[in-house]
Formats: sequence, C-alpha cells, structure tokens
Amino acid sequence: MSVGRLVHKPVGMLVGALGGVLAGQAFKQVWKLVGREEDAPSATDEERGWREVLAAAALQGAVFALVKAAVDRSGAVAVRRVTGHWPGGGH
Repeated sequence: MSVGRLVHKPVGMLVGALGGVLAGQAFKQVWKLVGREEDAPSATDEERGWREVLAAAALQGAVFALVKAAVDRSGAVAVRRVTGHWPGGGH
C-alpha cells in the first residue's frame, strides 16, 4: 500500500464526515432560498405534494454530491502535495 493511500484513508474519513455536515448546512441554506421556508419537506409529510418532496430530494442529492466531489478532490490534491503521490494509484 502506498504512502498516499495510507495517509488518505484516515484523513479522508474525517474530512468526509466534515463534508457531510457542511453539505447538510449548505442544503439548508439553499432550501431557505428555493423553498422559502426553514425546513425541506420530509418524504412522509402528508401535507406536502409529490413535486415538492421530490424536488427537495433531488436538490439535496445534488448538493451532497457537489460537496462530496469537492471534498474528495481537495483531499486528493492535499495528499499529493504532502506525499508526491496521487491517492488510489492515479497519475
């Protein structure tokens, strides 16, 4: 196992957890702007329609995917700076 992978695994787990928290906060802010209310609808909220529930879920998924990609990429770049190797065997 390469040094980059050894360094990246524990750091990646910690940064990934932080990324999840950041993504949750980012989604809340985006939903406040888009949905014009404090909380996004729950899938089981009987008072909300399909369109609103599915739109909120799609937006949440997009925000989480964007944050995850940014966090993963930043972590890989940092590992390469520190070790000289790209984690995961890439170039």
